[in-house]
This record gives sequence, structure tokens and C-alpha cells, in this order.
Amino acid sequence: MLTFAAAALALLLIPGPSVLYIVARSMQQGRRAGLVSALGVQTGGLVHVLAATVGVSALVLSSALLFSVLKFAGAAYLIYIGIRTLLARDEVADVALPPAQPLSRIYWQGATVNALNPKTAMFFLAFLPQFVHPAHGPVWVQTMTLGLVFLALATVTDSTYALLAGSVGQRLRGNRVFARRQKYVTGGIYVALGLGTATVGRS
Repeated sequence: MLTFAAAALALLLIPGPSVLYIVARSMQQGRRAGLVSALGVQTGGLVHVLAATVGVSALVLSSALLFSVLKFAGAAYLIYIGIRTLLARDEVADVALPPAQPLSRIYWQGATVNALNPKTAMFFLAFLPQFVHPAHGPVWVQTMTLGLVFLALATVTDSTYALLAGSVGQRLRGNRVFARRQKYVTGGIYVALGLGTATVGRS
């Protein structure tokens, strides 16, 4: 378990697509939105942990059709969020900030983005079994336990990123130049993540 935790932390400390998504949310709408998006992302990760536990991930990754559906659904959703952010009209003329979204919507967006991310499915399918030992108990119990530990660690690291990005964003929101360009940076990140997801190969 200590080896698994160390390996998981080493991976989690390297910013990936989910961290970029959380950072973008924090910069756009503050620390609370970033924390809620982090919880949403981990909820989406729970879907993949459950799928890996019952073997559904293996089925999806072995089928070109199912993999393509999952991949492009996730990519389309990310690009949709990005374009929606880019096209959002400013409510205040002198401060160009995208309109705030309800925390419930932010939570479900984070959950949907991660649940539809094929990279997450591949990661859990490849990573968790390396630390499972059939002689030590039921495989499904070990897989589920490792997955939940990973998600707990991810919640801590992602929340840290959210707090840091929210603090930076709060300071920069008083800057008119940043305020005018913020939505383009945020929207651009979403679109880039979507395009990146669309290019994931089954191999």
C-alpha cells in the first residue's frame, strides 16, 4: 500500500488534463468553484474505478466502437464547454468576466468530463492491477480499495491546485487586461483538452 501511495502521488503531482480543468475553473470563478470541480472530477473517476473492478473497462478498451464512442463523447463535451465559455457575453462592460455558473452545474460538469475521459479508463486498467495480489484476498476487493485510495489522494492534490489557482485568479481579477482575456484562456484550455482527448489512440 505504501508503494502504491508513493507511485500514485508521484503521478498526481504532475499536472494532467483534470488538473488543467480544475485550474481553469478556479481561475474563472474562484476557489470554491475549483474545489467543487475537483470533487466532480473524482466522482467521474469513481465511475472508472467501479468499471475497472467489474471488468467493464477491459470490455470498452477491447472494442473499437465502444472506445470511439466514449472518446469522442468526452472530447465533444470538453470542446462544447470551451466554445460556450469563449462565446459567453460579458455581463459588465468594463470587466469582461464570464457569468458565474451554479456550483451544482460545475460539479456535474467535472464528473461528466472525467467519466467520459478514455485516458482515465486506460490508466486505472493499467495501473491498479500491478498492485493486486490474488493470494492476498479477492481481486475485486483489492482493486476497489486501491482505486478509492487513489481517488482520496487525488482529492487532496487537486484541491491544493484549486486553492492555489483560486488565490492567483482572485488577485488577477482586479487587473482589467486579465479580466478581458480570462475567458479566452479558460475556453482555450477546455478546447485543447477536448482535442487532446479526441486524439487518444486505443494502443
